[in-house]
Amino acid sequence: MTITRRSALLGAAALPFAQAAMAQAFPTRPLRIIVAYPAGGPTDAIARIVAQDIAGPLGQNVVVENVAGASGAIGTRQVAKADPDGHVFTFGNNQTHGNNMFLLKDPGYDAVKDFAPLASPGAFEHVFVVRNELPVKSIQELIALAKSKPGELNYGSTGLGSGSHLSTELFMVRTGIRMQHVPFRGAAPLIQEIVGNRIDVANSTMGSVFQQIEGGAMRAIAIGSPKRNPQLPNVPTLQEQGVTGADAESWTGFFAPAATPAPVLDRLSREILASLQKPAVRDAITKLGFSLNIRDAEQLRAYQAAEIKVWEEIIRAAGIKPE
Repeated sequence: MTITRRSALLGAAALPFAQAAMAQAFPTRPLRIIVAYPAGGPTDAIARIVAQDIAGPLGQNVVVENVAGASGAIGTRQVAKADPDGHVFTFGNNQTHGNNMFLLKDPGYDAVKDFAPLASPGAFEHVFVVRNELPVKSIQELIALAKSKPGELNYGSTGLGSGSHLSTELFMVRTGIRMQHVPFRGAAPLIQEIVGNRIDVANSTMGSVFQQIEGGAMRAIAIGSPKRNPQLPNVPTLQEQGVTGADAESWTGFFAPAATPAPVLDRLSREILASLQKPAVRDAITKLGFSLNIRDAEQLRAYQAAEIKVWEEIIRAAGIKPE
């Protein structure tokens, strides 16, 4: 046996022990969760709830860092290229880890190959909201108004390829209407423009607009899910108002760089899943209008693959081209 081959075999044999030692020592410094959207939105809020809770078990501070831009691609790209030692990971969603693959010509990362799934808390339900001065109180009234003024109404989203963007495109395909798309860099600026009566419509995540709906700053006209939401029991679903095949939700998930050692991935996944099972954490997250449906790493991997296929079909049906 040559020296080179013997060294290679010894190195391979030692690898599991090295990884186990790394996992036992991990983490050795504060951790960062990159959120690829501005502070103040629902995705950011959930990341901060979990970050605060897992800091104790991990024995290190866990800081949420907002790196917004390019439909979530800038922050997500940063994590894909980060040192794969577990100290940097991301809380992404169907946009950053799915739709950007089809909507951006060069997102700078592969949503599947460059990441290792950790865990998913679930998804955001969508609710159609309109500015208070828009003369509609139901989804059918919105459809009628849009048809009477083709292309004159506008709708806002949290960015190209976001759930709020694609679900509205799907809605327009199903109803035969057209509205102008106005993308924003996250939920906070979108909400500000609706409240200011400068954006007509948004099919937004429940968590980003619930307080404004409750406070009367905007009006909810439909829930984009099969069932009514208990937080807004008087708002009918799309299906109740005669619109079928347009339900959608924005799923979320924690992801680390793909080359992160398996023992470190297991530790992160275990702590996140344990956090999501705590009543205080669950209560704080559901109050954001979020639907808990917890998945472990392998379940998230399978779910992500299935969702990528679904949204690719929606993008194709809506005729949206990469930018």
